[in-house]
Amino acid sequence: MYNTINHFKVVTMSHYTIAALYKFVDLPDFETLQAPIQQVADEHGIKGILLLAREGINGTIAGTREGIDAILAYLRSDPRLADLVHKESWSEGESAPFHRLRVRLKKEIVTMGQPNVNALNAGTYVKPEDWNALISDPDVVLIDTRNDYEVGIGTFKGAVNPKTDTFREFPQWVQEQSVEGGLLDKTKKKKVAMFCTGGIRCEKSTAYMKSQGYDEVYHLEGGILKYLETVKQANSLWEGQCFVFDERVSVGHDLVPGDYTQCRACRVPLSAEDMQSPKYIRGESCPHCWDKVTPEQRERFRERQRQVDLAQKRHEEHLGANMQEQITKRRQEKLDEKQRLRDLNARKG
Repeated sequence: MYNTINHFKVVTMSHYTIAALYKFVDLPDFETLQAPIQQVADEHGIKGILLLAREGINGTIAGTREGIDAILAYLRSDPRLADLVHKESWSEGESAPFHRLRVRLKKEIVTMGQPNVNALNAGTYVKPEDWNALISDPDVVLIDTRNDYEVGIGTFKGAVNPKTDTFREFPQWVQEQSVEGGLLDKTKKKKVAMFCTGGIRCEKSTAYMKSQGYDEVYHLEGGILKYLETVKQANSLWEGQCFVFDERVSVGHDLVPGDYTQCRACRVPLSAEDMQSPKYIRGESCPHCWDKVTPEQRERFRERQRQVDLAQKRHEEHLGANMQEQITKRRQEKLDEKQRLRDLNARKG
């Protein structure tokens, strides 16, 4: 018998299905799972990344519909992962969101630097349709547990940004705010509500808060993505776009791909204005990292971009006469998917 927490999302693209998954479950033999998972995934052309740790599994993978079904069936063949569930959304990408598959062994499936915090003791789930009421309560402290660069392109109205560069810094921020007069002053006994992209960081952060003596701790079930999919934009308290860890870079309501691209040097999301800066050099730097990139890094990034450009050119030449046919086909698929979303929204209305 296993105590578990699990979430699973699937996004259908033009020629790919993207599956983002995580599950907290005790996997004492996680090291032995690495090679078999890698083998099955390779056999079915799966790309992306999967993290394995004693506390569970986390990752995002992409492939054909058949390939994703095959790898999920394999994962679910383990009784501890048998109850993985999924939900579907949509992306407009034209190319594979990942170039290879990596199955990595970790101390934590989400790195907080607190491997002994039991995520099975997480805070209280709040469904997206009930979230607005909770965060509108003046006695609730609303905390965005994501990194500063993610918060920079969108967050919930009234949310506190801890301004962390990595999730590992979050416990220190909590300690700093827990003192008398701090935002999380324990003597005030305020409710704490937390949210993140898909929910995994909040499983860990709310469990950590409870381990520090906070009793009323809540988190958004399914994360921002589930909220954007569920709550109508007219009723939404979300402001901006949501950063995602794949080639879409950002999404908005109904999970429609957003307007941002990503710096390949520092991974920060870039607006159209950022890309007009003289400090933006494709593959090398952007206004956010221009003065942080060393000459050695810049040369390495430049060479990496050159290789990417060459690979892309070779691919285009290989497609040859089929290119226009592929472009036409993909355009029609996009139009069909947009019409599907419009029909879906009309039914919601």
